[in-house]
Amino acid sequence: MPSPTKIRRRPRPAEPETPLEPRAGEALVWTDGACRGNPGPGGWAAVVVPADGSADVELSGGEPHTTNNRMEYMAAIEGLRSLPSGSAVCIVTDSRLMLDSMTKWIVGWKKKGWKTAGGDPVKNQDLVMALDEEIGRHGAVRWHWVRGHETGSQHAHKERNDRADRLAVAAAAAAA
Repeated sequence: MPSPTKIRRRPRPAEPETPLEPRAGEALVWTDGACRGNPGPGGWAAVVVPADGSADVELSGGEPHTTNNRMEYMAAIEGLRSLPSGSAVCIVTDSRLMLDSMTKWIVGWKKKGWKTAGGDPVKNQDLVMALDEEIGRHGAVRWHWVRGHETGSQHAHKERNDRADRLAVAAAAAAA
């Protein structure tokens, strides 16, 4: 009997990271999710930088049994919920899944009745729909991706990403 053929996936080429360019009148929401085990106890965090230049607002929470992806979505939802309706917002994330789901795939999912291109139900549909609704409450929402888990002086421009990560990890530990 022949041995089964292994499917080898090509590694995705490294995505270039572009510098974040804040816009006048725009709040920034730096987000992250964490999970101890997947599924397992999880945490989410958002560091909200108000458009008026006032002090950052740190938000976090957790759940005893969840996934990392669910926590990524929760961070964005709660960050947006903290802002007044009609706000201009840039959500900064290190999650390619969340970024792609909200900038590339969501239009098709809606057209297909919340099904993927393969006909399966969209994963985490409840949170994707809640995030979509929250986005609709704001004047303008754009997305910016940063490579996560990079610290040190050469990555100081991403200190809020690192802070969101630490808050999410602490929330996951507290949820355990």
